[in-house]
Amino acid sequence: MDQLTADWRQAQLTDADRAMLVYAEKLTLTPWEMTRVDVETLRTAGFTDRAILDINQITGYYAYVNRLADGLGVQLEPFWDDAPPPADVPHRRPTHNENSATNPQQGKQP
Repeated sequence: MDQLTADWRQAQLTDADRAMLVYAEKLTLTPWEMTRVDVETLRTAGFTDRAILDINQITGYYAYVNRLADGLGVQLEPFWDDAPPPADVPHRRPTHNENSATNPQQGKQP
């Protein structure tokens, strides 16, 4: 993992993983330069069309979220730097009310 975060280009990766990261980086930094060749490169590396769509969607989602946060001036929590989170920060879990569509118990019988 340290190799990936330091410089993924120097990390020991499979050809497929390297192709995926090249695609994701290009889509993130220069999306207007994407061509069919970029998709074909992923197919040649063994990715199915579904996997390529997943790569594209995940890359686009994170680009969107980062731009949204940057555009609104969202400040990261202090523990998002390279240090581990402080011990006094509680683990946060989603809360659900009984009528919430995200309530995992909704619709289940007791």
